Amino acid sequence: MMRKGRRLLAVLTGCCLLCTGCSGQPVVTNLRERVEITFSWWGNDARTDYTVAAVDKFEELHPDIKVNISYSEWSGYEARSRVQMVSDTEADVMQINFGWLSEYSPDGTGYYDLESVSEYVDLSNFSPEMLEYGRKNGILNAIPIAMNAETVYYNKTIYDRYGLELPKTWDDLVEAAKVMQKDGIYPMSGVEKSIWLYTITYAEQVLGKDFLREDGTLNFTAEDLEVMIGFYKDMVDAKVFPQTEYYDRLNIDKGIYAGGIAWVSDAKNYFGAAAEAGNEIVVGDYTVTEGCEPGDSWYAKPATMYAISKNTEHPKEAAMLLDFLLNSSEMAVLQGVEKGIPLSTAARETLEKEDMLTGLQFEASKKMEMNTRMSQMSPFVENESLIDSFTEACNLVLFEKADSREAAQQLYEALTGYSASE
Repeated sequence: MMRKGRRLLAVLTGCCLLCTGCSGQPVVTNLRERVEITFSWWGNDARTDYTVAAVDKFEELHPDIKVNISYSEWSGYEARSRVQMVSDTEADVMQINFGWLSEYSPDGTGYYDLESVSEYVDLSNFSPEMLEYGRKNGILNAIPIAMNAETVYYNKTIYDRYGLELPKTWDDLVEAAKVMQKDGIYPMSGVEKSIWLYTITYAEQVLGKDFLREDGTLNFTAEDLEVMIGFYKDMVDAKVFPQTEYYDRLNIDKGIYAGGIAWVSDAKNYFGAAAEAGNEIVVGDYTVTEGCEPGDSWYAKPATMYAISKNTEHPKEAAMLLDFLLNSSEMAVLQGVEKGIPLSTAARETLEKEDMLTGLQFEASKKMEMNTRMSQMSPFVENESLIDSFTEACNLVLFEKADSREAAQQLYEALTGYSASE
């Protein structure tokens, strides 16, 4: 198989004229060499459509560059990326998850140093604080597209039907469940990772301590983890939210879930159909317990990031594409706020000019940006194996295979085992 990004031996762009002079020798004009680079990302159909359109526009603006693309949904992309990073076959330009910086570039050498191509990537559009998210060992490995946080969304139409105020506290959710459960409706819902993070928030608030220490190691004891497991069980038993294994996103559209916790970047993906069907979907307050302020124990991180392969043969062209994806008015208009409010000053100015800073995703992004009590999320809490361990521990208690103390000890060993391996 040919190495990705390999140059074409002879590609003619523009008008190439062959003619014969008096000497009988052919004359070639406008001969140019076309560079090929690769670009990969993950996302739903809508995200794929506008990204493909952006690549087409980039090629139109830069006819000397051909961009070969690959994309898929998240799980397939993650699995394939893992193989590619190990085998050095990753794309020249790639969308990456924030946690991958720690996994694939702990010393800062796993991705290309973007400051070495700053001639082609306008880094002035990003604050030093935002660029810090993409640094490992002081080296700029990636640039965040937008910020992201788990956010609470409610179908106000359903809550109004029951005469209920939108919940602000955990107790409010329990009270709403008492009213709704007779009709099989849950006041809250979420996928496995979202509920895991939601549970960490609850435990931090009631215990008054951080889940992790400043060095990124586990700060919770087995007894603290027992609080998390107990909360999950109580919420499932009270019909506040369903077990994560039974979560079905279509139940939002069907009105079975009157609320949900999801990323800012997933607002439209999860709740767009329900809104289009005439339901009033609103961004709710960050859930709190008594004595806490909204935003306490909630965490933000880059929504997604763009990076360049350390193995790229064409850093200039890769950097040009990276700059286009982050800063160009063309990409800004195509993407809008689908991934959240863009961090690029140039992209944000374009959206303001085009009056595109509107909608549920924008409202969720704005609420996140206005909350000054949020902390930076550690990649540790997004480890899929740990989340699976949490769900397994909760199910041991739900199905009476172990008591909460035994399950918490099992979870503690799993969490500290991973921490030690890091």
